[in-house]
Amino acid sequence: MSASTSTNGGNTGGSSPRATRDTSFKARAIRDIKKNYEIYLILLPIVAFYIIFSYVPMGGVAIAFQDWRPGRAMFGAGARWVGLKHFKDFFGSYYFLRVLRNTVTISVSSLVFGFPAPIILALMLNELKNKYFARGVQTLVYLPHFVSMVVLCGIIRLFVRDTGVVTQILGFFGFPAQNMLQNASLFVPIYVISGIWSGVGWGSIIYLAALTGVDQQLYEAAEIDGAGKWKQTIHITLPCIIPTIIIQFIMRTGQILSVGQEKIILLYNETIYETSDVISSFVYRKGLLENNWSYSTAVGLFNSIINFALVTVVNKISSMLSETSLW
Repeated sequence: MSASTSTNGGNTGGSSPRATRDTSFKARAIRDIKKNYEIYLILLPIVAFYIIFSYVPMGGVAIAFQDWRPGRAMFGAGARWVGLKHFKDFFGSYYFLRVLRNTVTISVSSLVFGFPAPIILALMLNELKNKYFARGVQTLVYLPHFVSMVVLCGIIRLFVRDTGVVTQILGFFGFPAQNMLQNASLFVPIYVISGIWSGVGWGSIIYLAALTGVDQQLYEAAEIDGAGKWKQTIHITLPCIIPTIIIQFIMRTGQILSVGQEKIILLYNETIYETSDVISSFVYRKGLLENNWSYSTAVGLFNSIINFALVTVVNKISSMLSETSLW
């Protein structure tokens, strides 16, 4: 009896709970991979994509601190390190305040006017009772998102030139016949309004999905209490989708300094650089057109650091005020 107890005790003492857990986790992982290998095979290209195109290129950030040229070593004895020289040159240049001001102006304007637009559209579509009409409207507002940016900007240019449709319509209200993209003061409104037009439909999808999760019994109870559609929207619909709105707002805030260069480059010209030139287009000109690789990398790195800081701060504030955050 004592020998048996001693043997059992020896076995118990010899096994480590942590080792058991590790072995159990590995066994579960292996079993899961074998059982769901198709899912892991589908996941592999996605993981490979981010590793190859997002993480590996991060090593190139080093050239922001070098005087680098194609063919010159990025690391090792051949690298020419210059420290913060390119950052100082950018901060001290005439272009720094201009591109920073333009980037913030366009981003904040897009956030103020563009961010609520998909929410409003989703609320309106959610109230449509005729499902066929609702689907037709959804199709129409989704279409601009699938149009190539080159084609989209070509349409915008046609609409706002001196003989364009938009210019002629505004002419009835006293607006002068002119190419609106030659007027620096009109670039921001054109950019923001066209952005709402092209993105409002696609952006409303996530809010429509959130609206499907709202408990319909809440609306029934509100109707019994005499609440109309407006009060139901204010006191039921919006509070129920507010977590989705907050998450989208945090993610949008992280793009404050990341105005897309493609649309800017396709729309702007030298006569309106004063209001249209942003950080991303400045990086494009310096890096690809002027072959100043290190300088443009430094500017891009500054842009990324600011965006990361904004996401972190807004996420922290959101978690403190509403307990909803990205992490």
